[in-house]
Amino acid sequence: MGIRGKTVLLTGGTGSFGNKFVEYVLKNGKPGKLIIFSRDELKQFEMMKKFKDRCIRFFLGDIRDAERLHRAFHGVDIVIHAAALKQVPMLEYNPFEAVKTNVIGAENIINAAIDNKVGKVIALSTDKAANPINLYGATKLCADKLFISGNSYSGDARTKFSVVRYGNVFNSRGSVVPFFRDEAKKGVLPITDSRMTRFWITLEECVVFLLKSLDMMQGGEIFVPKIPSVKITDLAEAIAPGCRLKNIGIRPGEKLHEVLIPEDEAHHTIEFKGMYAILPHFRSWGKNIKYAGYKKVKDGFRYTSQDNPEFLTVRELRRTINGGS
Repeated sequence: MGIRGKTVLLTGGTGSFGNKFVEYVLKNGKPGKLIIFSRDELKQFEMMKKFKDRCIRFFLGDIRDAERLHRAFHGVDIVIHAAALKQVPMLEYNPFEAVKTNVIGAENIINAAIDNKVGKVIALSTDKAANPINLYGATKLCADKLFISGNSYSGDARTKFSVVRYGNVFNSRGSVVPFFRDEAKKGVLPITDSRMTRFWITLEECVVFLLKSLDMMQGGEIFVPKIPSVKITDLAEAIAPGCRLKNIGIRPGEKLHEVLIPEDEAHHTIEFKGMYAILPHFRSWGKNIKYAGYKKVKDGFRYTSQDNPEFLTVRELRRTINGGS
């Protein structure tokens, strides 16, 4: 594992991904030092009680604060950027806050990483950044492009920037699963549209995929895992069998189906076993990316939740929900 013995900093480290990441790496080749960077002192205190390991450090700060990031990144080998504002309806009504964290925060991380000569930076993205229709997706698309372009700015620092992009994360804070569980107690499940589909990935799969991408990255790639899709009606049946469903309509900024790779990206997307990589457009440094064991996807290819060849069944969903990661 590429982080073994390294100094790793995780922004947004007290979130769902951060907790699973720490749990996983402490069991599977831990870093020399693991810095949890976040703005919530209570969550840091709770993590401190949960994970008692000498390699872990806690650093209070906000990615909006460039000066604090510069201090935090001193001596860091790898930055994993998970901090973001993510709630779609909330960000539709608070757009300036989304820009400050998701866009300006990304710029601050890029500058701090280059100035401190961090070796690798890998940022977590979302399917909502592909052909975005909501503000959250638009800010994450902007952040993705900033991180990819960061490779052009690193110069002698040789800091490499890449992105991982995946779909809805099972059981993360704010996901539909805990919401459905609560609503099922009332006897009726509100769903936005019975035709809706989503990509599906567990927290542990997110961590494993990020670590694999971190080992592979050469700078400028957007890595996309091959993951199954789910139908919202199947998910409802898996959580609350026989419960009455009530269509309430699509919320502001919400899509009927999600996209991980748009058709317009096919001409510079390559495929590996279990994953895709969208390569950078810029030939000045992107031309140096070389891989073995891949093939180019066909023109017109797109990776969408409704056209995905793999869908989870109700039984498979129930198994994951009741005992999965």
